[in-house]
Amino acid sequence: MIGYVPGSTVAHRLDPRAKIAVQVAFAAAAFAYTTPRGLAVLSVLALAVARLASLSLAGVVRSFRVILPFLVAAPLVATIELSPPAIDPGAAVYPALSSYRVLLVVVVSAAYVRTTTVRQSRAAIQRTVPGRPGVFLGVGVSLVFRFLPVLRREITAVREASAARLGTERPLVDRIERVAVAGATRTLGRADRLSTALSARCFAWNPTLPRLTLTRIDAPALALAGALLAAALFRAV
Repeated sequence: MIGYVPGSTVAHRLDPRAKIAVQVAFAAAAFAYTTPRGLAVLSVLALAVARLASLSLAGVVRSFRVILPFLVAAPLVATIELSPPAIDPGAAVYPALSSYRVLLVVVVSAAYVRTTTVRQSRAAIQRTVPGRPGVFLGVGVSLVFRFLPVLRREITAVREASAARLGTERPLVDRIERVAVAGATRTLGRADRLSTALSARCFAWNPTLPRLTLTRIDAPALALAGALLAAALFRAV
């Protein structure tokens, strides 16, 4: 699973607020420009972002392989016409482009996760969104980043334990039910322990977060974000 990796790349040195701005603007542009030409330009940008973050595209595919079948199935399902029964290859074009733009957004998001610590993300959100809503969002993001890898390990452990007990010989529905129930039970247990741990450590809503400063190196990233947002708004108008 993609996670933060310490490094000295250009993406690591960027202010997290600039990286969030690029993510938001890139997603807006990806959903505004759905033509092959527009997605080709965005593909070049996504590859450049991955290169600046020293991100392996193969690692992204492995980490998000769960969603890949859905992205591939969408264009295939769109070609099927039920009344009258027929196959329309042209109907797969738009769903295929939509699936591809989701992959581009995933690559840019993975680059952010790889180059930004949880504390930096929380600080960026709390200093961008004022008041209690910003604090709440910052806490939520930090907990999600820390909790998701744990949940993934729990589900993997359940699946491996089931396979070791010949669970693969059971019907598919039964396997799904067993993994889902065991995974939910472990998740709730983890959530209870997390709540206890936060209380024991005197969880604070206003901790000392890292200082964030926009520097000269952030200017190109902010300019790129502004250009992408302007292009998306121009397309919408």
